[in-house]
Amino acid sequence: MDQSKNQVTAPITRQQSHRDLLRIVIVGHVDHGKSTLVGRLFHDTGSLPEGKFEAIKAMCEKRGMPFEWAFLMDSMQAERDQGITIDTSQIWFHTEKRDYTIIDAPGHKEFLKNMVTGAAQSDAAVLIVDADEGIQEQSRRHGYLLHLLGVRNVAVAVNKMDLVKYDQGRFDEIERDIRSYLESIGVSPSFVIPVSAREGDNIAKPSDNMPWYLGPTIVQSLDTFPTPVSPIHLPFRMPVQDVYKFDQRRIIVGRIESGRLSVGDTVLFSPSNKTVTVKSLESWPEVKGKAKTHAVAGESVGLTLDEQIFAERGELISGTGNSPIETDVFRARIFWLGREPLKIGARYKMKLATGEANVEVQSIEQIIDTTDLSHSGATQVERNQVAEVVMRSRRLLALDEFTALPNTGRFVLVDKFDIAGGGIISMEGYADQRHLVTQKSTNITRVENTVSSDERAMKNGHAGGVLWFTGLSGSGKSTLAVELERKLFERGYHVFVLDGDNVRHGLNANLSFSPEDRAENIRRVGEVAALFAGAGTLTLTAFISPYRSDRDRARLAGEGAFHEIFIKADVATCEGRDPKGLYKKARKGEIKDFTGISAPYEAPDAPELTVDTSAHDIDECVAQLIEYVEANFRAR
Repeated sequence: MDQSKNQVTAPITRQQSHRDLLRIVIVGHVDHGKSTLVGRLFHDTGSLPEGKFEAIKAMCEKRGMPFEWAFLMDSMQAERDQGITIDTSQIWFHTEKRDYTIIDAPGHKEFLKNMVTGAAQSDAAVLIVDADEGIQEQSRRHGYLLHLLGVRNVAVAVNKMDLVKYDQGRFDEIERDIRSYLESIGVSPSFVIPVSAREGDNIAKPSDNMPWYLGPTIVQSLDTFPTPVSPIHLPFRMPVQDVYKFDQRRIIVGRIESGRLSVGDTVLFSPSNKTVTVKSLESWPEVKGKAKTHAVAGESVGLTLDEQIFAERGELISGTGNSPIETDVFRARIFWLGREPLKIGARYKMKLATGEANVEVQSIEQIIDTTDLSHSGATQVERNQVAEVVMRSRRLLALDEFTALPNTGRFVLVDKFDIAGGGIISMEGYADQRHLVTQKSTNITRVENTVSSDERAMKNGHAGGVLWFTGLSGSGKSTLAVELERKLFERGYHVFVLDGDNVRHGLNANLSFSPEDRAENIRRVGEVAALFAGAGTLTLTAFISPYRSDRDRARLAGEGAFHEIFIKADVATCEGRDPKGLYKKARKGEIKDFTGISAPYEAPDAPELTVDTSAHDIDECVAQLIEYVEANFRAR
């Protein structure tokens, strides 16, 4: 057989072409024929460098072995010796319609880290399944990773059809199973194509061996994939890579990940929240006599500003109208590759764009079995598992949700200098905290009171303070606060209850129950409670206040007078009480973002006091609270 008979065009180089470019990743179980398909694909479209085919053919003859198409792709000696692809490879590839960068990613379980890297760089994918072996665990895992990384343009190549004698029944069976699985995880394959990479069936031209198949070839299917939407049209994002100093100018440099930037634009640095105007754009090499006035996604540029600000690597530059999220907590769907399991409470270095931050695993929501998509709870995530987790940082981070802006919505985790996992960001159930930390008022001066806190305490017989009751709905916060208020009042305390429902009838009537409005609700209550405490009143607040960061802000507002009281009761206990019928409505889907059911509750890390209402009755709990108040607030 003349192996070169299908070579129809002369090879071209990328430098000769100015056409559309699509990045394709090739994935699948080990030995299902990825490298063979890629080698055949390059050969049959005339994309091989001159003499490459002949060199491989001569090498195979010298070794006394049949021609191996995979050797056209696998150029590393270790790969040839072991017969597996151990790294991602990228080669320019072209059809009559457009150019491609094709990424051949490893299928072996031990090399999933490189597969993730390849898929993260791609616009579309070809998933290969062996017609003889059928769908394997790795096939499902790779399909899930494509979903995880947001690759939506997918074609499936059912390879090695020659081994099953080009049987249509076998192909129909695999097509049905792979479509069912992929569609169950939100990936709709554009095509499922029967091929024989070794023999060239349905690669670049239709197969004479499968007249029953009337769909496109691999090449035709790739050419039908839409050209990716240019990131130029997305909101502007530029992570700061470094700050250089040239001839008295401070030049902030980085790569524009999305959007466009022009001289004169007002930009925002996050999370420092500094707003400045772009004075000039710098690029290298400079074009003599022509100042650069604008730049777009994909360009690496430098910019000078109209005023000197302190900026550092990792900050995210954006426009002022569509800024990134600022938060210290977020949800993540991760693929774990670490040598040691990921555990609750473990700390890792997170790399997001050019930034780095230390993060802690706050909770593991569930493990996702990529073979059958079942969910299970766990206290740790093993190597090669997919999980949904909640991560927390000690400082505010600037980021985006992956579905909105992928480049600033995905990250990697580093454990002991090794990349241990990768993930995508979701803010479901959590608030953008930017508005909570942005001060808009200017030209304001605090008025100092002439009556001191000590004078108020001597006059009242007790210090002012905030007892912040936090816990799930139905845990008993309001019941205990009202009963405690009566008991303390009878003992001579200046005491007042701020309750969630009452505050929302007045001060916070304009707020909804979205994560952002819930955070603003708690911010306002925290400030009001702090004012009451400053006036010498013992303020009891009864709020779910589900986010730890919001309670931390209330603590700061209280300036030492804040005491966090965890009213402890699990979901089952609270749901059994359900005094307002809210859990029943939440279970029916009538209440969106209900804490404990469809929205998160972050229990306190180290509260000043824990009152367990599932283990003690009301009188016992109130007695515990009175004892705490007498010990901490009564003037001596």
